[in-house]
Amino acid sequence: MKNPFASAMKAAHLMSKGRAMSAALVMQKALLAPPAKKAPARKAAKPRAKAAPRTLPTRPLPGSFVEGSFEGKHGTLRYRLYTPVGSPRRRLPLVVMLHGCSQSATDFATGTRMNQLADELGVVILYPEQSPSANIGRCWNWHRPGDQARGRGEPAMIAALTRHAIALCRADPARVYIAGISAGGATAAIMGQAYPEIFVAVGIHSGVAFGDIRTLGGALAAMRGRPGGAAATGRTPRPRPTIVFHGDGDKVVHPSNAEGFRSLLERATPGPITVQSREGISAGGRAFTRTEHRNGQGLVMLENWTIHGSGHAWSGGARAGSYTDPAGPDASREMLRFFLARRRKTVARAPA
Repeated sequence: MKNPFASAMKAAHLMSKGRAMSAALVMQKALLAPPAKKAPARKAAKPRAKAAPRTLPTRPLPGSFVEGSFEGKHGTLRYRLYTPVGSPRRRLPLVVMLHGCSQSATDFATGTRMNQLADELGVVILYPEQSPSANIGRCWNWHRPGDQARGRGEPAMIAALTRHAIALCRADPARVYIAGISAGGATAAIMGQAYPEIFVAVGIHSGVAFGDIRTLGGALAAMRGRPGGAAATGRTPRPRPTIVFHGDGDKVVHPSNAEGFRSLLERATPGPITVQSREGISAGGRAFTRTEHRNGQGLVMLENWTIHGSGHAWSGGARAGSYTDPAGPDASREMLRFFLARRRKTVARAPA
C-alpha cells in the first residue's frame, strides 16, 4: 500500500481545485493493495540417496561346526569353523589349525579334539583345508618360495581367510593364534613370521622351523635331519612366542628340527636367553621333557616339549583321528594354555 498520508494530502489539493473525480481516484489507488508478485517457483529438492545399511555376515550359531569356501584374490580355500557353545555376544579368541599331509579339516579336528576344548575354554577354531589340486597329497606347500612370504601364495590365502573368520565370528583381533602339524606346522611357522600383526603366538607339532628352504630337495633334507635343511642364515625378525611338540621317535620329520626353533630365537633375540627344563610323565605313561626359553625380560618366548618314544603323531590326540598318540601329554590343551596367556596390547592395522 502507498503512503496513506501523502495520498490524502494530494486528494485534498485536488478537491480544492474542484477536481473531485481525480481526488477520488487517488484515494482509491492508495487503498487498493498492489497485486501480489508471484514468487519464483522453487525447484523440487532431489531426495537424498540413503546410504545402504552395513550388513554383517551371519554369525554361526554357538556349538555349530560349519563348512565353507572363501575366495580371495590369491585363491580359494575351503574350511571348517567351530563356534563354541555359550553366549553369542562374546568376543572370543580365534585359533587357526593347519592339518598335515593326507589329512582333512574334519579329520584334524577329530584327532586334536580342539572342538571339545573350545567349548570348555571359549575359543573359536578355524580349520583351513588344502585342496588336492594345489597338492596331490593335501600338503601345504611350505617348501616353495612362492608360498613362504607375505602377500603371496598360500600365506596370503590363509591370512585373508583368518581375517574373514575374525569378521564372521566377531572374534577378538587381539587374541588370534595359529598351530599346525607336519607340513601344517611348517606353514604355521611361516605365517607367524609373515603376519605378526595377526598372530600373537604359534604352535608347531612335528614341524620344521622357518628357514632357508627353497626346494623340495631342501625340504626333504630338513625332514631327515640332514645339513642343507632349515637352518636359516642372516638376520631374521623376532619370532612370535612359540610352543613346539616333537616325538623323539619321529621317522617322518627328524626330531632335530625342534632345535631349529631355538636357533631362530637365539639369532633374533638380543641379550641372554635363560633355559629351564623339567621332566614328567603323562597320564598315559608317556615320558616328556618340557623346556622353557626366556628372554631378558623373563618372558617365555619358546616352550619346547620332547615326547619320549612318540612318533609322527599329535600328542594326546584321539584314536579316531589320523596321526595321533593318545598316550602322550595333551598337546591341544597345552597349546591353548600357552596361547590364551598372551594377547596383543594394541591391534595394529596393516595392509592386507
